[in-house]
Amino acid sequence: MDSAHLADLLERVRHKQVSVSEAMAHLRHLPFEDLGFAKIDHHRALRQGFPEVVMGQGKDAKQIAAIVQAMRRRKTNVLVTRLESDKVAQLKRLRTGLTFHPMARAATWHGTPIKITGKGTVLVVCAGTSDIPIAEEAIITSEMMGNRVDRLYDVGVAGIHRLLDNRARLDAASVLIVVAGMEGALPSVVGGLVATPVIAVPTSIGYGASFGGIAALLGMLNSCAAGVTVVNIDNGFGAGFAASLINRL
Repeated sequence: MDSAHLADLLERVRHKQVSVSEAMAHLRHLPFEDLGFAKIDHHRALRQGFPEVVMGQGKDAKQIAAIVQAMRRRKTNVLVTRLESDKVAQLKRLRTGLTFHPMARAATWHGTPIKITGKGTVLVVCAGTSDIPIAEEAIITSEMMGNRVDRLYDVGVAGIHRLLDNRARLDAASVLIVVAGMEGALPSVVGGLVATPVIAVPTSIGYGASFGGIAALLGMLNSCAAGVTVVNIDNGFGAGFAASLINRL
């Protein structure tokens, strides 16, 4: 659909020849922008409620910059994930206008103000300080998607009293994201304490037998606590996105 077709559609809506719901159905399939190396889905927000996210891993800085600039031309809010420090330095030189979040290994740009659309608070809980980068990725994602976010860090099962001392904060949250490495026990504990959805995030933190997060992943998948769902290893973005969708209901 080009601008002429879009103008025609809007005119027909104005003259009540097409219903608003029919027009929305057309708009859900508007075209993408082809940069040659990337095809940017400018209308993903229309379908899914949030713009396309740029994964920095595997892309060079010039590719990321070109995608960001294309999105900025459309005044689209931008989230870039999985940014290594060397790419951050290059992107700064390319003057992309991005704001960088080193702990989360992410970058953002606001084309429009973020409105709070989440009905409650997303609480991000992590077991240990080493898990914080993944937790921060979940937080940046949740905030960009219009949520109030709270943090509760370093409350792993090795010192369970630290978690239990924060029962009020656990109970107050609408959705919980629980991040843990090693054996991945924390989501099961939290899931047994609350009556709200728990999204478990296994991290690759741990010694040899953790197998880069596989032990935590399997432990979380085998949780006996009802209401615990699991995303992939180190996928803070996926957890933040899912929590945001839940928090809109």
